[in-house]
Amino acid sequence: MSKKIKRFNFWIRRKSHLAVISIGALVIALLFLNEDASWEHNMEYQEKIKSLNEQIRACNDSAEYYRRQREKLLTGTAELEQIAREEYRMQKPTEDVYVIKKR
Repeated sequence: MSKKIKRFNFWIRRKSHLAVISIGALVIALLFLNEDASWEHNMEYQEKIKSLNEQIRACNDSAEYYRRQREKLLTGTAELEQIAREEYRMQKPTEDVYVIKKR
């Protein structure tokens, strides 16, 4: 009996790389073929995350711009007058305003 055990033990040690290779192949197959966790879907999700983060950055930048504009309007009269003149084309009663349209 011990001879059979020794022979089986020797055979296992010689063929042990087959188990490692088969497990590795199974893991790789699952990564590429499994629909829920495939490599392709992972790359698509990473691209989508990147584009959404860029949109968040752009929205935060515009929110910061409007926040600064609001603070300028609340704190200073010179900025209020400048915005009223530039954006709403307001004027003093003694002034003439010329609007130049760009083509």
